[in-house]
Amino acid sequence: HSENGLLAFGPPPAKGEEDPELINAGKEFVTLLQGGCYFHHGDSFAMMRGGHLDIAVLGAFQVAENGDLANWHTGAPDAIPAVGGAMDLAVGAKKVFITTDHVTKKGEPKIVAELAYPATGLKCVDRIYTDLCVIDVTAEGMQVIEKVDGLSFEELQAMTGAKLIDATSLDK
Repeated sequence: HSENGLLAFGPPPAKGEEDPELINAGKEFVTLLQGGCYFHHGDSFAMMRGGHLDIAVLGAFQVAENGDLANWHTGAPDAIPAVGGAMDLAVGAKKVFITTDHVTKKGEPKIVAELAYPATGLKCVDRIYTDLCVIDVTAEGMQVIEKVDGLSFEELQAMTGAKLIDATSLDK
């Protein structure tokens, strides 16, 4: 699903085979999978806002330990805010999964106690997939359910700006 009105789209096309009608919300060329369709962006937002999406997978600048999400910032001091449809996905989907690097290019934690960026959604994140671990955001706190081999829990905690709970040895 893409907020601009595509359902069941696939990977980018081969160079020279781009179709200007097949662009996702990130302004990238895509292909349409069998059974896919186009529809008005108003219908797309009705799907998001109406709770008709089971899972939204979003990127993030930061995720707070209570599940708050920040995934937009123009970076320009005089720019108009540009949150786009991410806020609709964050509050409209039944579950919100985040995919992100664990730290920024400068080595700063992206999983934090409180957001420093503008919020996209409050208490909306259910699970975080980073390059180092998988975290479930629960009422008890941020539970690490998987981590990469060779990385200790203590090392992971040191790279994280929020308190983590080691749930890697708990029975699922």
